[in-house]
Amino acid sequence: MLARERTIATPHLQLAAKVWGDPALPPLLAVHGWLDNAASFDALAPLLATHFHIVALDLPGHGRSQHRPAGVRYHFVDYLDDVLAAADALGWEKFSLLGHSLGGGIASFVAAAFPERVEKLFLIEVAGAVSAPAEKSLVQLQKGIVQFNENPSKALRVFTDVEVAVMARRKAGDLSDAAARALVLRGVREVEGGWSWSSDPRLMPASPQRFTEDQVLAILAGVQAPTLFVLAEPMAMQIAESLMLARAAQMPNATLVRLPGNHHLHLEDAQPVAKAIMDFLEHSQTHPRNAGSRQRIEP
Repeated sequence: MLARERTIATPHLQLAAKVWGDPALPPLLAVHGWLDNAASFDALAPLLATHFHIVALDLPGHGRSQHRPAGVRYHFVDYLDDVLAAADALGWEKFSLLGHSLGGGIASFVAAAFPERVEKLFLIEVAGAVSAPAEKSLVQLQKGIVQFNENPSKALRVFTDVEVAVMARRKAGDLSDAAARALVLRGVREVEGGWSWSSDPRLMPASPQRFTEDQVLAILAGVQAPTLFVLAEPMAMQIAESLMLARAAQMPNATLVRLPGNHHLHLEDAQPVAKAIMDFLEHSQTHPRNAGSRQRIEP
């Protein structure tokens, strides 16, 4: 199934998106990871499009979406506003969310903060925001401000050929050629001398603020939607496995599924991820009172 392109006008930015499925089907908003784009769902979305009308966003500063205005940071919490603004622009009062990596963090926080709007929640590899101990707050603040002001508009690398960009993306993300190519073709723009990333260089500086882990857990406890949390097996992120399992256990209606693969398992091998989602949906329909609680999650 081929995707359709769409532009979504929010109050402050024009967001690009890829769309799959009949608009009459239940709405599903898909949110990609940091420095990825909507093509992250190219393999998975067609497998879900018989059950959902899927709109996969390019987050601000990513893919083909607009960048934030000059001098403005890319704060994690601001992405929640972007997702809600996109849903409002689409006319979706209630919808489901699918998030990978950074997108999983965004989706889980939206679901926690506005549970009345989120029907079902599908998380791949991440729930919650990046956290840091409270005692590191000052160092984080200094680092974020210095990095942002030292070089806020650092020039991005120029590739003489798209194939060189694909090879660079493969190496950076431990991706297959097909996965890297999907992300690169949507994530580059033609410039003098070749091709460069279309992403905003301001995505690179460290955030001046981090949630503490206690804050993340307190927020995730507010997720009410039936939730499927897919984690790669073995763990594919540089995050303590115990920490991510504790986050999963904090969500009251969460089911945890471990699948073989790397951090982009939904793009590299979408079939098992799609099957896990379909099985979850079937269980939700046949056991609505126990949706999201098929598997006990232990921290």
